[in-house]
Order: sequence, then C-alpha cells, then structure tokens
Amino acid sequence: MRTNYCGLIDVQYLDQTVILYGWVHRRRDHGGVIFVDLRDREGLVQVVCDPDNPAAFQVAEKIRNEFVVKATGRVRHRPAGTVNPNLISGEIEVLVSSIDILNASLTPPFLMDDENLSEATRLEHRYLDLRRPQMQENLRLRYKVAMAVRLFLDQHGFIDVETPMLTKSTPEGARDYLVPSRVSTGHFFALPQSPQLFKQLLMVSGFDRYYQITKCFRDEDLRADRQPEFTQIDIETSFLDEGQIMQMMEEMICTVFKSVRNIDLPSPFPRLTHAEAMSKYGSDKPDMRVALVLTELTDVMQEVEFKVFREAALRTGGRVAALRVPGGGALSRKEIDDYTSFVAIYGAKGLAYIKVNALEKGMDGLQSPILKFLPENVIQVIIERTGAKDGDLIFFGADKAQVVNEALGALRARVGHDRGLAALEWKPLWVVDFPMFERDEEENRWKALHHPFTSPAEGHENLLESDPEKALSKAYDMVLNGSEIGGGSVRIHRQEIQSKVFRALNIGEDEANEKFGFLLEALQYGAPPHGGIAFGLDRIVAMMAGAESIREVIAFPKTQRAQCLLTHAPSTVGEKQLRELHIKLRHAQS
Repeated sequence: MRTNYCGLIDVQYLDQTVILYGWVHRRRDHGGVIFVDLRDREGLVQVVCDPDNPAAFQVAEKIRNEFVVKATGRVRHRPAGTVNPNLISGEIEVLVSSIDILNASLTPPFLMDDENLSEATRLEHRYLDLRRPQMQENLRLRYKVAMAVRLFLDQHGFIDVETPMLTKSTPEGARDYLVPSRVSTGHFFALPQSPQLFKQLLMVSGFDRYYQITKCFRDEDLRADRQPEFTQIDIETSFLDEGQIMQMMEEMICTVFKSVRNIDLPSPFPRLTHAEAMSKYGSDKPDMRVALVLTELTDVMQEVEFKVFREAALRTGGRVAALRVPGGGALSRKEIDDYTSFVAIYGAKGLAYIKVNALEKGMDGLQSPILKFLPENVIQVIIERTGAKDGDLIFFGADKAQVVNEALGALRARVGHDRGLAALEWKPLWVVDFPMFERDEEENRWKALHHPFTSPAEGHENLLESDPEKALSKAYDMVLNGSEIGGGSVRIHRQEIQSKVFRALNIGEDEANEKFGFLLEALQYGAPPHGGIAFGLDRIVAMMAGAESIREVIAFPKTQRAQCLLTHAPSTVGEKQLRELHIKLRHAQS
C-alpha cells in the first residue's frame, strides 16, 4: 500500500521510507543520476535514481513519460538551490531503493504540461488530457461544488429524488432526443430536457423539498456554453413564495462560492426587472461588471431624414438606441469595422457611429458619415441623453427591438471588456418580472417565455385573456457576470389559472390532455403552492475555474457538432438492431 499521494509527500516524511505509485511526468538524466518527476492526482514528487543502486538504476534507464511505476525510497532534503516553493513536495526528494514498472506507455501524442494543444487532439485522447493538472483540478472543483450544494440542501430539509430518463416527449423549447421503443412499435421515449413535470408531481406527492443533480438533454445547436447533455441542479419546494425561494437560493450560491473558492459574493443580490434589463442593457442576463448602458432614442428619430433610423422608429416593435463608449473616439476604422462584423452575427445590418471630438465646436466637433442626415436639435438630444464627452464614441442600433437589443447588448459586453471598462469582480443579480408570453412570429401566436406552468404575477391573471402581452410572471433568473446560472418560477397549482394560460397559448383541451394530461390530473388532487429553480452546474464550475467553455469542466464532452471524438459517437448501428426497432433509414438524395 502506498504511504501517501506523490504530491503530498513533504518534510514531515524526512528520513522515512515511503512507497509511491504514479505516472512518470518527466525523466531527466543528469550525468549519470536519473531524476523522475512522479505524478498522481495530488501533484508531483521528485524521485532520484542513483547508479550506486544498479538494479533500480537499470529500471530507471528504461522508464519513459507516462509509464506507471512503483517507487520505494527514503525522503531527504533537496540540495540547496533546488527547492521548488510551488510544490507541497518542493523541499524534499525521494532517493529510490527500488523502482518497478507496472505498465509501459506508448509515446503520448502530447506532454501533460503542454498548454498549446488543439481541442480536437485533447478530446480524441481525453483519457490523457484528463491526466493534465489543470483538468484534474477542474474535475475536483466540480466535485467540491456538487458536494457543497448537497450539504446546503440537506441542511435545509431537501431530499434527493431520482426521476426517469426515459419519459414522454413534451414541448419545452428545444428538440427532444428520442429513443424508439422496441416493445411498443412506432412509439418513442424522450430523454428529459429537464425534470420539470416530475418535480411538480413530487410536490403534489407531498415531499415538500426536492433536489436532484441530474443529466438533461436538448437537441439544439451548440456553442461554448451548451452541450447536448448537461448537468442541472434541480430544486423544487412547496409553500414558499418567489421572494422566499430567491432568498434561500441566493444563500446557497453564496455559501457554495465561499466554501469552495473562498469568494464572498456581494449580498443581497440586486434585482432588475426584465423590462429594465432589456432597456438599459439589451439583455436579460446583463454583465454588470460593464458600466455601459443603452440610451433610448426611438422617440426622437421618427421624423429624421436618415431612413434607417426613421423606419425603425416608426415600425411596430422597432427600436433606435445608442451605446456611448467612453474614450471610444480612439477606435480605428478597422476596429469599428470589426465591431460592425460582430453585431452582424446578431442580425444587425450595420453599425452607425458618431465620434465626439470637441463639443465646444458644435457640429464641427463631431465626426460621422450620418451627421448630414440628422438635424442639429436631434444631435443635441443624443449628446444630452448619452452624456457624451470629448473623446467618446456613440454607436447606434436601429431595427426590430429584438435585433437592436441582441446586437447592442452583445456589443456592450464586448466593447466593455475590450476597452478595459469592466470591473474585475463578481457581479450577481436577479432578473425578475419576466413577461408570461412572447410572440411566435412564424405561427402568429403566443408562446410561453419559460414554460406553460409558470404562474402569472399577482393581479395579472385576468390579463391572460384580455391582454396577454402585458401579463407578467412569477419567474426569476440568477445572473452572474453576464451568464444565466439559474432560472425558475413559482408554478401554477390551480386548474382554472392553468386553463387560462392554455387558452392564451391556443392549446385546446384535447391537446393539453395529450401532452400534459398526467400533470393536469394530478393538479386536481390537492396540489400545493410550489415553485423552484434549476442551476447549470457546468456553467457555475466553469466560471469558478475561469474556463471559457463548459467543455473544460466536463469529463467527456461533445464537440460543437455534438460528436464524441473519443468514442466516435454518434455511430451507425447494425441492420438487425434497426429491424428490432421497426426502423428503416431513408437516405438523403444526392
């Protein structure tokens, strides 16, 4: 049995004989003396193989990187000048008395301390990539976060209840992953996008406080912060209103950050209505580290000569807004062009701007291709509302409100970080008072902004039928540094309110029963008031780790094409399996 992990052998073991197991991180031959950095999950220890011990030295000569070895030896001080203060074992080394090769290794495709690896190479050899110290640290961090969550919830009376992975396909915003049933021909299970319906059923069942750290599945287009399978901290509770739920969940997140990373999040978290967030920041998950805000200009652009601004201001659902960038007058033409290409990703057709060179010169102190189309009084309003000063630059967005919000909201965050206008601190907040519905332009109907079981705000029940656009919900999102890390709501627990919501969504009784019949029936048997929230574990851990992608904190992630480069999934299956499932593939025409 080993004495301890390699990375934990320190001065307390001086003059003791220790037994170590690990991987050869690096082997160095220094004029006849062989030094081996032996690595395990806790770190490195320096092992010395001296030619005075011929048997051990002969074995050491055969050792190469990533061999698995057992080393037995005496702990001694490192020679003066060779101490490594960055390692727990940095003051000592182990003089080997015997060393055994437990398994050899092919030459690995990369070194474990190589920081310039392509992601494709890393994912293809993920079992090697996970040996790297940073990946070891990331996954241990993930474990610590999960344990801190479990401890907090256990102390607050929540119990862990598993819910099914094979369930019914229900509309939840993204495409389901479908699993064909062999015994029920032509029928399919769906992998859950979330345990939403089951956790509500657990509240009806009287469990009062439930949680689960569980896998969820969504067949959607991927990006750095999305995976086809992701891990959710799923929470539901009865007899608490939205304020009480938010307070408890805020305490949980603060506790987790403090216990795992010794980070003191500012508390209480500020609250921002959805309307304020969209108006000022163009996003329902604004990065509050960036102090820049959007300025509303729709009202003053309705009669200007500039057609782009005028048409956006006059159209139903249009918006004209500005973003002042302090010191932005120093931006080069190329930098402005790069930002123009950036906002095009969000549907913006261009990016108008005004450089403020010298306000005391009036119109002559401004620089922009659009100045000739804007009257001086409108320019004055722009300067006053934005608070522009000499040396600033003002960007403009004009289009449908959704396009303007997404484009300028993303630009605000991008420019803020590029120009050093973002604070180096943690900035959490709650976004509240979400609309109940959003318009589906393609089908010309309302759809639930969150899900159809979200409760309307107090006093908004009648708006569900008379004016759905104005109905607000009891939904809330927790946002941290520009990322939504959790979202939830109080649920509908009364049948008459649920029926109003379905009517607003143009869901008839037959359709409702077909999709949600089991839940609707359960709500009629004394369903308590209840609500909850779900946190993205992957995102929280990635933020703590300072990682740009959640793939950095998932053991075996998929690529942005939802492929596993390690196992080569998804893959084809045999004709026999397809016949058993009564499936025949239809090949696309070339």
